[in-house]
Formats: sequence, C-alpha cells, structure tokens
Amino acid sequence: MKKVRIAFAVIIALLFVNNSFAQLPVIPLGSQKTLLQSNSRKLAANKKLVYDCWRELLEAGHLELADKYLAENYMQHNPNVPTGRKGFVDFFSKFANPQPIVDTIKAPVVAMVAEGDLVVISFAAKLPEPSDSTKTYTNTWFDMFRIENGKIAEHWDGAQKLKN
Repeated sequence: MKKVRIAFAVIIALLFVNNSFAQLPVIPLGSQKTLLQSNSRKLAANKKLVYDCWRELLEAGHLELADKYLAENYMQHNPNVPTGRKGFVDFFSKFANPQPIVDTIKAPVVAMVAEGDLVVISFAAKLPEPSDSTKTYTNTWFDMFRIENGKIAEHWDGAQKLKN
C-alpha cells in the first residue's frame, strides 16, 4: 500500500510540474489608446506615428499615404519586402484593397513600447497546433520601427522567407 501511495504522489507531482510549464495564452490589451501615452512628448509622438501608420497604411491599405509615414530611404529587414518606400509600396500594392480607416488597430495588440528612436508593437497571434490541427494556440508577433525626422526609417520583424 505504501508503494502505491508513493507512486500516486510521484504521478501527481509530475502532473503538477508539467502543468506549471504550460503556456499561458497571449491576451490582447483592452484599450489601445492607453498605449499611446508617455511622459515624453517625443516618445508619445513616435508611438502615434507607428500606430497611425499601422491603421492607415497597413490595415486600411491606403498606400497613397506612404510618404506621410515612411522615409524615402526606408530600410526593411523583413526578407519578403523590398527596402525603400517605393519597394514597400510596390510590394503591398499587390495585396492592397483600400478600406475605411478606423480609430483602432484591428489586429489584437498586446503592447507598444517606445525608447529613444525605437517603437516596438506586439500582437497576439492564433496559430494551428502542430500536433492536432483541430486545436490552436497563441503566440506573440513583434514589429520594431526606428523613427527619424518624424518618419519611419527602418523596420524589423520575425518574418521568414516565403516560398515563391
């Protein structure tokens, strides 16, 4: 009987340890407008620039606004998108379907952080569970932008090359 209790205790402990390392779901922030706040006017302006660019240029597809947000010599580190403002516009023109511009980002925003000339915005992503296609899990996607002279001058994200 003592061996059964010890075995039972070991199984319970292993289950507890296993659950303690389970992934927590990524939860989007409730109010995006709070993300734009900062004690620094410069950092608040940089956040607003990225926020507005995301809403108007990327999500709403208004590529005619590219010169408002992107420096002409915009540097792109996503391996699928050409560098330069013209390269950006040429690439996204293939997918553009201009929509009305809305007040918030449609994607599920988790956080927005600004420091110096950099702004990082993160999003919750729902992905298919590799071991069971009927299930999903959440992950986080990050985009980082460098601001120069009031425009986005550089961009980084975690994208990998797409198959042609």
